[in-house]
Amino acid sequence: MRILAPAAMGVVLLTASSAIAATPEQNAANARAFLDTAFNQGKVQEAFALYVGAAYRQHNPHVPDGKEASIKGLAAMVANMNGKMHMDVRRTIAQGDLVAVHSHSTNGQAGDRGSAVVDMFRFDPDGKIVEHWDVIQPVPEGPAANDNTMF
Repeated sequence: MRILAPAAMGVVLLTASSAIAATPEQNAANARAFLDTAFNQGKVQEAFALYVGAAYRQHNPHVPDGKEASIKGLAAMVANMNGKMHMDVRRTIAQGDLVAVHSHSTNGQAGDRGSAVVDMFRFDPDGKIVEHWDVIQPVPEGPAANDNTMF
């Protein structure tokens, strides 16, 4: 440990040499903030700078692997939506270094029913996203076989 600064009344602030790992709750908050910043605010570059680690592995076959390639691919997709894409997070599940986010994604076009999306992220100990998977299912137009919603 090292002393950072002496404080009044003889109290000192100490730091340990190793950082404390982010909690599942912190990772869940970071996942939600990443999606909001990238998709709802249209700030893909900023989202990656704030919430993604240096090493980034992408499992969606339509998005390039690696941080810079993913930024470029996602920024083009978000720009193509003319700022109308929206991710409405419905639930988040966090366990260890994994977070799953279930969202209703819409593109802002008239008549768009959107898609049910589950994004799954793996985090490093610093609370940065280092891996991403997703599953996307369009909301059907016709009547459902049950009275439950997708959300």
